[in-house]
Amino acid sequence: MNDEVKFGLDTFGDVTVNDDGTSISAAQVIRNVVAQAKLADELGIYGFNVGEHHRADFAVSAPDTVLAGIATVTKKIILGTGVTVLSSDDPVRVFQRFATVDALSNGRAEITAGRGSFIESFPLFGYDLGKYEILFEEKLELLVALLGESAVTWNGTTRAGLTNQQVYPKTESGHIPLRVGVGGTPESVVRAARLGAQLALAIIGGAPERFAPFAQLYRDSLKEFGREPLPISIHSPGHIAATDDEAIEGYWPHYAAMHARIGRERGWGQITPEQFINEIRHGSLYVGSPETVAAKIARAIKAVGAQRFDLKYASGTTPHSLLMKSIELYGTEVIPLVNSLL
Repeated sequence: MNDEVKFGLDTFGDVTVNDDGTSISAAQVIRNVVAQAKLADELGIYGFNVGEHHRADFAVSAPDTVLAGIATVTKKIILGTGVTVLSSDDPVRVFQRFATVDALSNGRAEITAGRGSFIESFPLFGYDLGKYEILFEEKLELLVALLGESAVTWNGTTRAGLTNQQVYPKTESGHIPLRVGVGGTPESVVRAARLGAQLALAIIGGAPERFAPFAQLYRDSLKEFGREPLPISIHSPGHIAATDDEAIEGYWPHYAAMHARIGRERGWGQITPEQFINEIRHGSLYVGSPETVAAKIARAIKAVGAQRFDLKYASGTTPHSLLMKSIELYGTEVIPLVNSLL
């Protein structure tokens, strides 16, 4: 396994505001995401991941379609999801769509499959939440089989079976990388190892060190299943500006608004500025100057033993202009600093 650490960016396509606080359309948000990916490619950043949601505060419900657009205006950056909500999708169509993205991008497609952090897609597409576990388990196993790109025979309870079925188009390389997004349950970690999928740890709160046991469990499980070592990646939110104060002041109102909106749905208490600062200092918010963010990323990578770090650079209504500056600083200053610290 290559020991060189890779660096990516994640976005959910949050519906943002203009610099003056006025709202913009979901269509403009999608166009802005394409521009953000183009900048990341020009800066030499390794990967760009687009999330999937089905609600008013996120513009992207079809990430592979957005990635297809990005593929035509970029040259080298790896194009993936963060995540594909596999439980409420069809693995055959997922494979076909990503094989198409792979063709458009000359072999740069990547899939990160997960359960997702919201449940709106289940009623939208007619899936029973009571089958939450079995839907993901069966569909992930089928997707792994399809990614082998040979004839597939599969039977389950969540969709029609396949008998010696070929699925098209095939990719030129015969391989689309697969990561499994995990929020921190041992069962999910072991499943990823059993299926030979890379592990993507979503560390969105608390100290990253507490995820080190999950990373070790993954490495141990790969050995037990007779598999070679595979990369582990970290996904965490953050925002970069010239100084710590500028980053905090620019990010706080948009982060707080997002936290309050989702918190009302989930019964969270309202976040305070003190809690926000505490999460920056001791948790998994990577907010600050390039030096501050780089030092924190390096510590997280070392603590977990990760081979990749994906910064969720977009949160809440943070304007496009601030996101572009954050991406620029990530590519030009943070990544070189992290490499030097490692």
